[in-house]
Amino acid sequence: MSHGSSYPVGLSSPGPARALPSGRAAAPPGLRLLGAAVSFLLALGLTGVLFVWTDPGQWIDGLLLPRAESGGGYEQESDLVEPAKTVLATFGSPTLLAVLLGGVLVVGVLGRRLLAGVVGVGVVLCAVATAGAVKSALPRPDLAIEGATSHNSFPSGHVAVATALVLAFLLVLPGWARRWLVVPGAAGVSVIGAATMIAGWHRFSDVLGGVLLSVTLFCLAAAALTFRPGGDTPPPRATPVAGRAWRVVVEGAVGLIVLGWVVRVLVPGLAASLRWGPLVAILAAAGLSVVAVGVAVFLVRSVEFVGPVGPPRRERPADPGAMERLVTTEVRTKPVDTAHQASSKSEPFS
Repeated sequence: MSHGSSYPVGLSSPGPARALPSGRAAAPPGLRLLGAAVSFLLALGLTGVLFVWTDPGQWIDGLLLPRAESGGGYEQESDLVEPAKTVLATFGSPTLLAVLLGGVLVVGVLGRRLLAGVVGVGVVLCAVATAGAVKSALPRPDLAIEGATSHNSFPSGHVAVATALVLAFLLVLPGWARRWLVVPGAAGVSVIGAATMIAGWHRFSDVLGGVLLSVTLFCLAAAALTFRPGGDTPPPRATPVAGRAWRVVVEGAVGLIVLGWVVRVLVPGLAASLRWGPLVAILAAAGLSVVAVGVAVFLVRSVEFVGPVGPPRRERPADPGAMERLVTTEVRTKPVDTAHQASSKSEPFS
């Protein structure tokens, strides 16, 4: 039956159902994290090539962190040198590192994320080993740049460890609590990065390389956790891309404002005691730290790393012949009504 149309009324369409064109399905978190890991690894490689092996890169590093007028080193002439060395000595203590790693495991156990906690500790230790290996193996050519030296310090191990610790806590925290770690975590990384530059231990590129190295390792570790059985938690519904972009921009802007206010309150004499080069390097490193931690939080927004350490228990496969044997047994054991059969044979069809 039809009413002015060639489509029948009351019949279902023979084709498969189609999703509404309200938004595209989000990519699996594991693949998204692997893609981010490759991107951050490329950024790390490009940073090393640009700042270590090219004339403009070494010139920019020297411009942002000039040599001291007395002594020839990179230690800045500032009242913040001694506080910076104190921060670095405290953070470099093995006891403090052990306590922080233990905190990652404790939070993981309390939140039923022990495996994620173990992986987070592995990310920190891997950051330490990788930063040391790259720093020792990567040559820094002497390009005759004024104020530059051939001593390689790329990437910064202190900054890599600080970033890896913040990202390790992302693995063991629930989804709703992760965004609250962006500003304090980025502030901690920024303080360590600023201390290394004020004390003359590392250049701006070294700080940037330490952040990129740890974010790369974090993305690989998080992807490995999502690929295990039960580790992937897809989002309940897709969010429009424009809405996500605006939310990220707003949250990033708020984070930068709060971070700037924290730096201004904690270190009121920062601008007055430093030249413009180190000051620009510190502010740029702080902004990049906020962006890196914020991107990490965004990448794992739909993943909850809750689950047992071991693989899930496998259920026994169903026996395809069980139903058939059950039906056969019921037919054989069903009693036969002989009286009804006899009466049905004697009565003709009406």
